[in-house]
Amino acid sequence: MPTWSPCKRRDFIRKLRALGFDGPFAGKAHEFMVNAGRRQTIPNNPEYSVPQLRMLLRQIEGRLGTSISVEEWESL
Repeated sequence: MPTWSPCKRRDFIRKLRALGFDGPFAGKAHEFMVNAGRRQTIPNNPEYSVPQLRMLLRQIEGRLGTSISVEEWESL
């Protein structure tokens, strides 16, 4: 069974595009991506820790209305 692992920023953006997000677009302090008119802020860190990745994925799950499993995230 796979476990959560840190994620590079570039890979995170690529996976969000696979989930249907557009962008990233320039914001004031951070870039953001858009899905169905809803913005998801993209932190500037070069790599996201597991707790930060889980927090971001909870936000994304709320915007998409579906849950994302470890297996699904790794397969994107």
